[in-house]
Amino acid sequence: MENVQKDLGSSLTLTNGVTLKNRLFKSAMSEQLGDKRHNPTNELAHLYDIWAQGGIGLSVTGNVMVDRSALGEPKNVVLDEESDLSMFEKWTEAGKKNYTHLWIQLNHPGKQTPKFLTREPVAPSAIPLGKGLEKTFNPPRELTEAEILEIIDKFAKSTGLAKQAGFSGVQIHGAHGYLVSQFLSPHNNRRSDDWGGSLENRMRFVLEVFRKIRETVGDGFPVGIKLNSADFMKSGFSPEDSMAVVKKLQEEGVDLIEISGGTYESPSMTGYKVKASTQKREAYFLEYADQLRKETDVPLVVTGGFRSGAAMRAALQSGATDMIGLARPLAVEPDFPNRLLEDETCTSNLAEPSTGIGAVDKMAMLSITWYEYQIDRIARNKPVDPNQNAWPVVFQIATRMGAHAFSKRRA
Repeated sequence: MENVQKDLGSSLTLTNGVTLKNRLFKSAMSEQLGDKRHNPTNELAHLYDIWAQGGIGLSVTGNVMVDRSALGEPKNVVLDEESDLSMFEKWTEAGKKNYTHLWIQLNHPGKQTPKFLTREPVAPSAIPLGKGLEKTFNPPRELTEAEILEIIDKFAKSTGLAKQAGFSGVQIHGAHGYLVSQFLSPHNNRRSDDWGGSLENRMRFVLEVFRKIRETVGDGFPVGIKLNSADFMKSGFSPEDSMAVVKKLQEEGVDLIEISGGTYESPSMTGYKVKASTQKREAYFLEYADQLRKETDVPLVVTGGFRSGAAMRAALQSGATDMIGLARPLAVEPDFPNRLLEDETCTSNLAEPSTGIGAVDKMAMLSITWYEYQIDRIARNKPVDPNQNAWPVVFQIATRMGAHAFSKRRA
């Protein structure tokens, strides 16, 4: 990794020689803008055009599924042999404007697929979701080895198609309790074969996904991963486990690692139960990144909580991270990167959306859906409103999704 001055506007050269124009990273957010056949829409292309013009250096898509029989949400985009590549090409053309890099985030939900989408989800082991989530998610069936190998192939095939469609790179979604994360977690992965048990076996799935992707697209095409620092569950994926996985991925040649944490059952990625010391530094996972930096020189991204240019600059200069991950601020201020590059003291002041009724807020998952509502407005060329009343969001969700409006959603 190139050692240069770390300010928000400085470039970053990855290990494979690819250079990013600045240190601002758009993290994946749920867009819900796929069509009925799970292809990208014109609105999705317009959305990424706006973000590219807004000054972001590296933009990562919302999760694109590798298997159309395993969706996390009803309007997920899927990239496989049935996809309309012309729509993906339109998406990449828009998202790469202004010298922006556009990476596709590839994912398989495993057991985190609502029961109205999947009658029998699959997972490393037949361990159901808990903490009340069993009401909206069916118990999973344990994957066979043949199915595991098939899913690995799907990740590689989707990556090959992504390169063909013009994406600048790929990010494997290995966080937030989806399938890759499920394999890594001793809570979710209780297999007794070569795909479970020891950490070496539990990380085999992600390593085989990475290797198959690298074999498909070559060394020059950036391959990154979004990885949990921990899943914050009893007997789950620990920070020590995470660091061991990072070291192994470094040996394999991973180009960029985005640090996150949590699952549907313990949603730390949304700021749930954040410590006061963490709030002061703004970034949810910076403490872990501090420790990880001592173990690896792979370029790192920390996402979650950043709101002020001062905190971003301090994080970069501390050496803990090489890029600043932004998500929710970009849903209401798509030009926030340009503002930061012009004035590193600027701040994004986001109010916590609320109807004033806690039960309604929780049922409507406003910590996610309010921002998704704003993203939808950007995509349809409508103005966003940082002070948007929460009730129209609740009503739109109910109208658009009917009986499934308040089923658990991704973050």
